[in-house]
Amino acid sequence: MAERAHVSSVDALEAFRATLIIYLSKARPVLEEVSSDILRTRMWLQNDQRIHWETQLRRRTKELEQAQQALSSARVSDFREHISTEQMAVQQARRAVDEAEGKLKRVKMWNREFDSRVQPLAKQLEKLHTVLSHDMIQASAYLTQAVNTLAAYAGTAPPSTSPTPPPESSTAAEPAKT
Repeated sequence: MAERAHVSSVDALEAFRATLIIYLSKARPVLEEVSSDILRTRMWLQNDQRIHWETQLRRRTKELEQAQQALSSARVSDFREHISTEQMAVQQARRAVDEAEGKLKRVKMWNREFDSRVQPLAKQLEKLHTVLSHDMIQASAYLTQAVNTLAAYAGTAPPSTSPTPPPESSTAAEPAKT
């Protein structure tokens, strides 16, 4: 049995800790962006899209009524050539109303189902955010402590956690010429 453990490189732990910190600095903003995208999508469905399709339905219904009135006028005046044109206008307006009604129904359906479909995924996102902002910070602190402990055990100075400045060159010592 060996009297001492053979610690060959504490630098690997320090490199892993540095990589973990970089990962955390990139992952947390992405998770926050996804959370805000969920909120923006909910607001878009509840407000923008609902209002848009309600307005479209009112406008298209009004156009259908006008087309029906024009068709009635054409029938009363007995203009055969205008009747077919007016009938096509009524059919086109009816299709536009049907489309707006369908879109409004889908928006209302998504408003009802959005939370039930998105909430399970949002909860997982919150759990991951908690892990990254709490557990991984503790892991980074633990790795720092482990690096210091292992470096002390091995009898070496722990690796510097801050970057070392580059050595000054002879040109840096000379005053700048203007």
